[in-house]
Amino acid sequence: MTISYSLNVANAKFCGFSRLLFLWKGSIYKLLYKEFLLFCGVYFFFSVFYRFLLTSKQQDLFERIALYCDQFTNANFIPVLFVLGFYVTLAFNRWWGQYTSFPLPDNLMMVVSGNVHGADERGRLLRRTLMRYANLSSVLILRSISTRVLKRFPTLEHIVEAGFMTTQELKNFESLHSDFNKYWMPLTWFSNLASRARQEGRVRDDIALRLLMDELNNYRAKCSLLFHYDWISIPLVYTQVVTIAVYSYFGFCVIGRQFLNPEKEYSGHKLDMYVPVFTLLQFFFYTGWLKVGELIINPFGEDDDDFETNQLIDRNIQVSMLAVDDMYQNLAPIEKDKHWTQSRFSIPYTLSTAAETLRPAFKGSTFDMRMSAEDLEIHQPSDAPISRQYLPLQGSLINGFDGLLQKGKGILRSGSLPYLMDILSHPNEEDEADEGDTAATGHEKQERVEVTVEEEY
Repeated sequence: MTISYSLNVANAKFCGFSRLLFLWKGSIYKLLYKEFLLFCGVYFFFSVFYRFLLTSKQQDLFERIALYCDQFTNANFIPVLFVLGFYVTLAFNRWWGQYTSFPLPDNLMMVVSGNVHGADERGRLLRRTLMRYANLSSVLILRSISTRVLKRFPTLEHIVEAGFMTTQELKNFESLHSDFNKYWMPLTWFSNLASRARQEGRVRDDIALRLLMDELNNYRAKCSLLFHYDWISIPLVYTQVVTIAVYSYFGFCVIGRQFLNPEKEYSGHKLDMYVPVFTLLQFFFYTGWLKVGELIINPFGEDDDDFETNQLIDRNIQVSMLAVDDMYQNLAPIEKDKHWTQSRFSIPYTLSTAAETLRPAFKGSTFDMRMSAEDLEIHQPSDAPISRQYLPLQGSLINGFDGLLQKGKGILRSGSLPYLMDILSHPNEEDEADEGDTAATGHEKQERVEVTVEEEY
């Protein structure tokens, strides 16, 4: 049974996680205490053996061996952290993938309820049979990978007795010879029955039939994925490497972490504490990490935190039958809602949640950002290209071109938002103000042209 502690950590509080340390069921203590006691027993056996049962020469030899073993444990000669961390991460990703691959009939039952029509006995029989086939397929696949489900349904006769399969269906199931798992057979029955419902007009169009087939294929894909998770495990060599690395490391620690005679002044052995506190903590953490990987590598067993497959089977068959049978076209009369006449309304709060109404609604992280007036001004860089404007010419071509140049220079000269708005709102005023200058400039250019012509003549 999965151990849920979500309510205990719903709010962050003082020593919130610390309170979880006193739970036994599903805890690391329950999972690790046997290995921990074995390690303590072996360690203290060698400690007593070294202190009271060896001669002086034998103690010298034991001390040299202990120093040699301690040399490798302190230098991390065995890469326990790297190997163990990567393995547990891989096992966790596999565990989560198996959870998300569990076949739930919720989407399929909604499609069946909405697209297989008929309030008579025939329509009811079609809908219930379709969902029974879907649940039968999940029972067959879970029976193949979960020890709990296999203990509940040890034979196919137990499945017939539970109502997932009829006697005739069992005969058809056993009559089809195959060397492989036949969990897919009920899904084939589902597709054939859905096609028959389409022929009878219970499924009214091909689009609805296609929707049924799509949801059925999604359901089948999850059943198949669970089967392949059970078939293809993490490579055995990797599991062996991790196990050997952890246990060999602490095998050396049993000798290397012994407290030696402080009178001999060995390096790092100035105290004789008898109990290796930090070595025991290290064993607890590393071996506990390994046990976590062992726990989650196959969540379909009978550990405290394994998936509750039998309860999921009960839940799936119940809600699927309720959705396609009891709830089929079982609708309350359509009425105007409470806020029918109100364009703006608020939903009431209880006294314990009323303070939430004082908080402003979140509209974006930059919504409350404040900027100065200088930041709001529009600046046109001098080296930026100017967008060309084609204005109607007033007078000659020269006058119109010069007026356009004057406007461009004015825009570049100011570059502020008020000036640009003034130009856009009063375009003719600037034209009138610059009319004299433009005319004079044009007249001067015309005189220059005349002088040039006379000189040529």
